[in-house]
Amino acid sequence: MGVDDGLEWAERQRLAARAHAEADARRRAAEHAEAVQIVAWFVAEATRRGLRPTRLNARSYDGRGRYRTRLTGWYVDRARTRAVDVDGRWHLLTVPGGLRARLVGAEPEPSPPPLIVGEGGRDGESIPLRVLLTRRLDAGDD
Repeated sequence: MGVDDGLEWAERQRLAARAHAEADARRRAAEHAEAVQIVAWFVAEATRRGLRPTRLNARSYDGRGRYRTRLTGWYVDRARTRAVDVDGRWHLLTVPGGLRARLVGAEPEPSPPPLIVGEGGRDGESIPLRVLLTRRLDAGDD
């Protein structure tokens, strides 16, 4: 195998890696778009059904502190660590906490909604986003 063969092989590997990364990025973008549509559906359906949005609170990473937020929406899990706000944004309601958060409140940033909630988590429990949000709708204001 000559030097030219090695360079051609390296170039083919580089192109294959780039193609794989681009395909992965397209897949993630499509999943994100689908998840955003599911969250928008949830907000419309919650509003249609008259589910009352509530003032959302965040928890510290260690789970000990609870902090006010300016967000209004619906908790979507029993642990109250995931929520959808009235503007249709997905939030993980865990924050660093600390004195400032205790005094003025926390400001959790919206994050991209996952198609599978809890995927890759330590407890091994995961649920499709649409199933989770449908269960939340079916629970009403409970």
